[in-house]
Amino acid sequence: MQETLNLQDLKLEEEIKLAREASWKNLGRKIVFFTPSFIYYKKHFSPWSFPSISITGESCALKCDHCDGKILKTMIPALTPKKLIDVCMEIEKHKGLGCLISGGCLINGVVPLKNFSKAIKEVKSKTKLKIVVHTGLIDEETAFSLKEAGVDAALIDVIGSEKTLKEIYHLNTNVESFDKSLSIINKAGLPLIPHILVGLQHGEIEGEYNALNIISRYNPSALIVIVFFPIKGTKMEKDDPPAIPKVIKFIAFARKVFSGTPIALGCARPTGAYRVKLDSLAVKTGVNGIAFPAEEAVELAKSLNLEILYSNVCCSQIYEEYLKT
Repeated sequence: MQETLNLQDLKLEEEIKLAREASWKNLGRKIVFFTPSFIYYKKHFSPWSFPSISITGESCALKCDHCDGKILKTMIPALTPKKLIDVCMEIEKHKGLGCLISGGCLINGVVPLKNFSKAIKEVKSKTKLKIVVHTGLIDEETAFSLKEAGVDAALIDVIGSEKTLKEIYHLNTNVESFDKSLSIINKAGLPLIPHILVGLQHGEIEGEYNALNIISRYNPSALIVIVFFPIKGTKMEKDDPPAIPKVIKFIAFARKVFSGTPIALGCARPTGAYRVKLDSLAVKTGVNGIAFPAEEAVELAKSLNLEILYSNVCCSQIYEEYLKT
């Protein structure tokens, strides 16, 4: 048994090495550490730098088992277009750089952004804020209205398992609906930033690799990998996050699929000792960015003589750093 484990470790080490080499070859020996304000990060940065806004407040019709609307409570509520404009003007007043506009889903998996596109357009005309939106499933009318409004990027969680859709998300649809939404975002000309949540099926790998396959049909500006972590008060509060080697193996495989696309480790992932180990291994695997990195990962990047950049914006904007090179 020990010999088998050692062989598995050696195989993973080789996958890490290959992913790192591909990343450095195609995207350079640099990494971006993101510290916006989805969670207030230490004392260095203002919570106004790049806050998250919920256009549904704490409301979400799906009440997914892993979240139950709890993450929405960390966001600034803006339930009307006028309130959204007011909040954005306040961000501008506090010298913020932009915001993530998100919200809970309707029963069909849609975040109700359509009625806010005119407000977003007004904000873009009056400020210099970067605005990224978390879309959920989306139709053409909404996507094109967001493009016309001047939205800087569209973020979408891509689920590759119908089992996960039904059991965890309580969403009565199929994985093809995510393919369709990606196609619509692409057609609208919005920079596409798909997110894949690793370990959502109670800490196990279920549809993550299929999600990669779906995304590979398009040309995303960046790929964000996030990791399931148990949230107190949810049905999954006692579930363990996925084993770290499984997450790293997934990131290494994602690099094979997207050899020249920036890959970042997003802010939604476990904290504590888990984060220290995951972040450090992610640096070794050649990720191009990490949100709220463990200090040990920053030190590792320094020891590897990587060019290190720091940013106060959402990690979804990593593609802009790589457009400069």
